[in-house]
Amino acid sequence: YKTQKQYKKAGDLYAVLYRKHPNTLSYLYDATYMYVMARELDKALKLLTEAEKAIGLNEDIVKQKQSIFLAQNKVDKAVKEASLFGPVKVVSDTADKKHTYINKVLDIPSNATYLHITTNNTVEGTQWHSYPQTSALLIGDMSSDIFCRPTNFKQFDLIYAGAQKNMGAAGVTMVVVKKDILGKTNRKIPAILDYRKHIEAGSLLNTPPVFSIYVSLLTLRWIEAQGGLAAMEKLNLAKANLLYNTIDSSTAFHCPIAKEDRSIMNAVFFLTDTSKEEAFLALCKKEGMIGVKGYRTVGGIRVSMYNALPYSSVEAFCNMMKSFAEKI
Repeated sequence: YKTQKQYKKAGDLYAVLYRKHPNTLSYLYDATYMYVMARELDKALKLLTEAEKAIGLNEDIVKQKQSIFLAQNKVDKAVKEASLFGPVKVVSDTADKKHTYINKVLDIPSNATYLHITTNNTVEGTQWHSYPQTSALLIGDMSSDIFCRPTNFKQFDLIYAGAQKNMGAAGVTMVVVKKDILGKTNRKIPAILDYRKHIEAGSLLNTPPVFSIYVSLLTLRWIEAQGGLAAMEKLNLAKANLLYNTIDSSTAFHCPIAKEDRSIMNAVFFLTDTSKEEAFLALCKKEGMIGVKGYRTVGGIRVSMYNALPYSSVEAFCNMMKSFAEKI
């Protein structure tokens, strides 16, 4: 620390964390040590290597020209941003049914550079349960369902996922790429956007967010200890089936999402009598069931069932739903 004042602030932070979360202190100390040393490459590399092994994937990061998008939510925004890098064609638009299903019949041009999909839609509550077959490169945003189940990663040419749902804390993005698609751009790009440089530097082209990576490593260790992705899938299916069965068997609630496309991570549903929605949300708050109000553009109720959520929590929520339904 450069000054006594900085040292005191850090000391206050440790003291607060120790009072609130004593087990966090040792983790924070280890990660902060690596950060303060800035270029403790041996420790950072060891951390990254173990995290990569825990992921079970041995590729790295890619930059690829954008040319085609598959989008079900915020299509206009996606197209606007993608168009900065090349021509875009939306090959699926499910607005005709308010994005309550996944259209598997895709109008993909023969000269498409790649097809981009989001494997799980947190806003609308839909999820790909089998991925599209295409001769174009397949790119997947798996931010909200990464490691929720075994996945044929080899089907994809590139996947990326923010860590904040199933893999750790915000601040880390995992990217996996087939190396043979790298280096295909004809224009000069900054080194920070050239993922070959990231690979060459072992993901240490710049100072890594070590603490966030450490949290991801701890999460990956936890997944392995639970039995791996097969165990995660078993748990997540059990949670999702319990909730969807509760919704479908009730006259007070309904889920408009096509059954074959329902997400096992984010269940989006509605009260049959929408005038009762505020009362239900108030009950949720009272019972400590927070964060279940639907996304602002969709409304209704949204229950997120990421890996860390235990079955007992979904069970308690379903019991609350049944109790509410009996009283209205």
